[in-house]
Amino acid sequence: LALALASLLPTAGARRSQDLHCGACRALVDELEWEIAQVDPRKTIQMGSFRINPDGSQSVVEVPYARSEAHLTELLERVCEKMKEYGEKVDPATHRKSYVRVISHDGTKMDLSGLKFDGDVTSSLKFASIAEEYEDELIEFLSHEAENVKVRLCSKRTDLCDHALHIPHDEL
Repeated sequence: LALALASLLPTAGARRSQDLHCGACRALVDELEWEIAQVDPRKTIQMGSFRINPDGSQSVVEVPYARSEAHLTELLERVCEKMKEYGEKVDPATHRKSYVRVISHDGTKMDLSGLKFDGDVTSSLKFASIAEEYEDELIEFLSHEAENVKVRLCSKRTDLCDHALHIPHDEL
């Protein structure tokens, strides 16, 4: 019995780590996409060189601010604080953990049944370091309005959610 139990412990620990990293990635993408959606689509930022070319012209281009590298970098610097608004939910059938918002963006009441939210959960999510480790990939996907960023980044590019291709794509 002890040998069988010992063989299951590394699997449970690995699954916990995978669930945490997958959940952190998915929550991070949700938060970034929500923040991007809050920016006025008409707002632009000038990009390029402000030097004057020999012919007197400048190589300045206006791009939408919401998906600009400057805005995305700013969002990445503060998005980890949003993880305190998430709780942990355990699927009773698979015992896999997922992370869902416990505080809505617009103040509507949330169904909190079966959720665990405490300092351990938020600290784990906050320090999963997905934003730092995959900053370039996040900016690449989000700056080009990629569809299904959660699947493309969290499952296909990084393999953080290789088990999660079947997880439903919920809206915030």
